[in-house]
Amino acid sequence: MSRHVNIPIFVPHLGCPNQCVFCNQRTISGKEIFSMDTVRGEIEAVLSTVSDAECEIAFFGGSFTGIERPRMLALLELANEYVKRGQVTGIRMSTRPDYIDPDIITILKQYPISCVELGVQSMDDAVLSRLKRGHTIKQTEQAFSQLAAAGIPSAGQMMIGLPGATAESECETAEAICRMGASAARIYPTVVFRDTELAEWLADGIYCPLTVEEAVCRAKNVLSIFLSHRVPCLRIGLCDSENLHSDTTYLAGPNHSAMGELVMSAVYRDRILSAIDRPAPGRHLRITCPRGHTSKVLGHRGATKRELMATYGFSTVKVEESPLLTEYTVKIDVT
Repeated sequence: MSRHVNIPIFVPHLGCPNQCVFCNQRTISGKEIFSMDTVRGEIEAVLSTVSDAECEIAFFGGSFTGIERPRMLALLELANEYVKRGQVTGIRMSTRPDYIDPDIITILKQYPISCVELGVQSMDDAVLSRLKRGHTIKQTEQAFSQLAAAGIPSAGQMMIGLPGATAESECETAEAICRMGASAARIYPTVVFRDTELAEWLADGIYCPLTVEEAVCRAKNVLSIFLSHRVPCLRIGLCDSENLHSDTTYLAGPNHSAMGELVMSAVYRDRILSAIDRPAPGRHLRITCPRGHTSKVLGHRGATKRELMATYGFSTVKVEESPLLTEYTVKIDVT
């Protein structure tokens, strides 16, 4: 199978009617100003570096369907040029649930839209209100429903560790995203950026971010829900490119360069431990996993392997890969 590559075009805050308490897209995208003049060059630059890849042009960072109509249409037309030439397979975008309506649906149906990613964040109206999101659960449900009726694939983006959210409400959000028909999901632990209202809440003691360990545990629970519904998770955690390592942008919160691997390893750890019913001092453990998942099975920097040897007494822990196993499926043999 060819690999998938998104060609990200960041449209920071374009189309957003307000600024959520956690958000500073100009900071995390590294772009203060959006210019139509640079878009073609950005697309061409990525295309020149990829081969044997399935590419999509992805408009991220703002509320794409809320951009003033002439600019939105110009961007769609530009992206569609590359689809018509066979250089990319489709157009992806992120937007707000309340910026999906019949007029927008009519426009989107004229283009090869591969996915509309909705910034759900939470399915708790009290949390949404506290975040100053400006939309409700009902509007999120309506957005998914309209996209589904139009045959346009959708994805749900959610956050963990938001002010007022709990582990239980996060699991309820994940369940709702699956129930509403999302074909994919993204999980973002809440990180505090400078120059945001959330940074002020942190300074005032109103908000306390999750630790990395807490974020991994809560994201693991959410990921498990998506897996149980066969909804693929496209990403866990912000990208390294989003200025997470700069003291001038990042302030606090579960910021780890391998957040996705930590969470996926935690899911594998739970599944492995559930298949081992007792300690086995001096015995040998062989784990068979899907192709390419050895590092996740062993745990970040081998943490799961060390735990299995220290806690269960295995003298050796070996991992074999099998193309016959599906993602997050493991086979355990103790000898």
